[in-house]
Order: sequence, then C-alpha cells, then structure tokens
Amino acid sequence: MANIHDTAYDLENAIRESEEFNHLKTAYEAVMNNPQAKEMFESFRDTQMQLQEKQMQGLDITEEEVEKARAVVEQVQQHSDISKLMEEEQRLNLLINDISRIITKPLEELYGDPNNQ
Repeated sequence: MANIHDTAYDLENAIRESEEFNHLKTAYEAVMNNPQAKEMFESFRDTQMQLQEKQMQGLDITEEEVEKARAVVEQVQQHSDISKLMEEEQRLNLLINDISRIITKPLEELYGDPNNQ
C-alpha cells in the first residue's frame, strides 16, 4: 500500500503540472507584469481581506464598505488581464473542489449523507 503522504505529494505535483494551474500562473504573471493591473488587483485583494477579517471577528460590514467593495470589483472586472486571472482562478478552484469531493468520499460513505437519510 502506498504511503498516503507520498500520494498527496504526487497530487500536489499533478496540480502544479495541470493545465488549470499553468493557465492561472500565466494569467497571474500577466497581471503582476502590468503596473496598473497589479495595483488594481492588490487593491481588490486588500479590500477582500479587510472584509473577511471583519466577518471573522463578527463585526458588521457597513453599507459604505459594501459600496466600496462593489466599486473595486466592477473596476477589476473591467480590466481584461484581471478578469482572465479571476476566470483561471475559478477553474482551478473547481478542480480542487472536485479533488476534495473525491478524497472525502470515504468519510461520506462511512458517516453517510444526512440529507439522504
């Protein structure tokens, strides 16, 4: 029987070599090599992080913060390089979610799906 950690490292390498990851990497490099796109993307990430931190602390997010976040999202969606990066990130996340469903299948089978009982 294979060592489960070795299998996990093999999976890591497979993800690194996947089309999805390589497209994401290319899109990320395009954004980072464009000063305007990089600044916009970093502003977007900062805004996301600030809102997530407030949520995790149980603090309310103000309407002003929501509007600011909407404006930042609209701005980054208008930039083709950032839009492409977000699309590629979503594709990789779908792959990772599929993998997660596969590797948690033994737990689902053991405990059963409470929605199907």
